[in-house]
Amino acid sequence: MKLLLRRPQQSDIQALHQFFFHVIQDTYAKEGIAELVDDQQHEWELKKKYVAMDLESRGEKRFFWLAVDEESNKIIGTIECGEANEIIQQTIKEDLSYCLEIGTVFVHPDYQNRGIGTLLVQKILTTLEKQKKSSFCLDSGYKQAQIIWQKKFGQPDFILEHFWGTNNHHMIWKRALPFQL
Repeated sequence: MKLLLRRPQQSDIQALHQFFFHVIQDTYAKEGIAELVDDQQHEWELKKKYVAMDLESRGEKRFFWLAVDEESNKIIGTIECGEANEIIQQTIKEDLSYCLEIGTVFVHPDYQNRGIGTLLVQKILTTLEKQKKSSFCLDSGYKQAQIIWQKKFGQPDFILEHFWGTNNHHMIWKRALPFQL
């Protein structure tokens, strides 16, 4: 498979919306929370809003990278950065203007565990370094993602215990740049 990392274009909107929907549904099913349809819808709407913000602001408000399978021209991964979300801001309680949040780290289920997510994380870290950011943050309430992030970034700086219900914690990482995976 030949992989292309590129910025989104207006012509990607429909495919991105479908991609987000598919990955969110799959994630909720794997997490055992598929019945939380309203939460899935909210997350889907937020991701659509983020990509629109990127395109409208030319990367100033949100900044996406897409992983595209060049053979099929199919979007198989995404990552973005932008202003830290409300949970992060309320938890860290410091000026985060030089600390963007990394988010929407999505890889199509058929392409997971092939290093695509790692490639996307490396790309966004390089992007943040070029933008002269001194640090980054990320968060997750998904147990499977938390395992991956702990392998890559170590123990989280903040754990919001039972945030999503009994034994369903929310984790937040904040790291200085440059950062080596």
